[in-house]
Amino acid sequence: SVRIPAAWTHLVGIKPQRGRISTWPWPEAFQGITVNGPLARTVADAALLLDAASGSHAGDLHRPPAVRAAEAATRDPGRLRVALSLRMPFTATAKRLHPVVRDRVVALADRLAALGHDVTEADPRYGQVGLAFVPRATAGIAEWCRHVPDVSLLDRRTREAARMGRLLGGAPLRLARRSEAALHRQVGAVFSTYDVVLAPTTAAPPPRVGTLAAMNGWRTDQAMIAACPYAWPWNVLGWPGVNVPAGRTPGGLPVGAQLLGPAGSEPLLVSLAAQLEADQRWYERWPAPLPDAAQTP
Repeated sequence: SVRIPAAWTHLVGIKPQRGRISTWPWPEAFQGITVNGPLARTVADAALLLDAASGSHAGDLHRPPAVRAAEAATRDPGRLRVALSLRMPFTATAKRLHPVVRDRVVALADRLAALGHDVTEADPRYGQVGLAFVPRATAGIAEWCRHVPDVSLLDRRTREAARMGRLLGGAPLRLARRSEAALHRQVGAVFSTYDVVLAPTTAAPPPRVGTLAAMNGWRTDQAMIAACPYAWPWNVLGWPGVNVPAGRTPGGLPVGAQLLGPAGSEPLLVSLAAQLEADQRWYERWPAPLPDAAQTP
C-alpha cells in the first residue's frame, strides 16, 4: 500500500496510475492491483520522487503516457469541482467511519471550499467492485508464493490467501479482469460532474502495533476491511490517488484523506495537494514526544 501507510504516518503518498512505475521483471504486480509509489513529507518531494522513478519496460503490460508531477506541484490547480465522498464501498462485513476521521476529512473539505473550490457531497457508484478485487488479490498472492524458496516460513494467513488464490485463479479471475472496463465506466461516471473525489483514506486511526498478530485469516480480513475500506477500489481501477495529512486524533495519531482522480490525473491531484499543503503546512507539525523519549538512547 501507498496511501494507507502514508495516512497513518502523517506523510504524502502518491499512488500512481498503473504502469507509471515499472514493476519489471513482473509485467504487472498482483494481477494489476498493486503499484509502486513514493511517500514523503512534502508534496514537492513526493512528486519529484515519482518523476525520478517513473518509466516503462518493454515487457510491461501497462505503459501510460508520461506526466510531469514535480512541475504540477508548482502550479495552481484552478477552481475545481470536488466530490466529498464518505460512503464506503459494499463489502458485506461490519465497518464504520470513525467520527474523528470523519471530522478531519470534512474539515479538509471545508478548507478546499475556502480556497475557492466547489465542494459537494457525492459518491462514486462502486457497486460490487469487491467481486473484482478478491480474485485478483488472492491470485496475485498465489503467484508471488511460487517464487518463495520455503513457503513454510510464510505467515499462515498468507498461505491461506494463496490457497484461495489458486481456487479463484481460473474463471473467477478471468471474469474479474474482464469486468474492469465496465467498472471504469461505472465508477468513472462521477468524473463527468466532478474533477476530483475527496474521501477518507482509512475509516479508522492507526491501530496499536500487534493488533492483528494473533488473529486467524478471517478475523484479520475483517479487521483490515473495517479499518481500510476506502482505498482498494482504486487499486482495481488502476487509477491514481494522493494521500494528504488531514490532522490528528486527540491522542496525536495521524489521519489521512485521499484525493482521487481518473486515469492519468496525477498532475491534477498533485497540484491540488500542493495547494492544500501551502494552506495547511502539515510538514511543520510533529507529534509530541513520548514521556520517556529523553531516556531513549
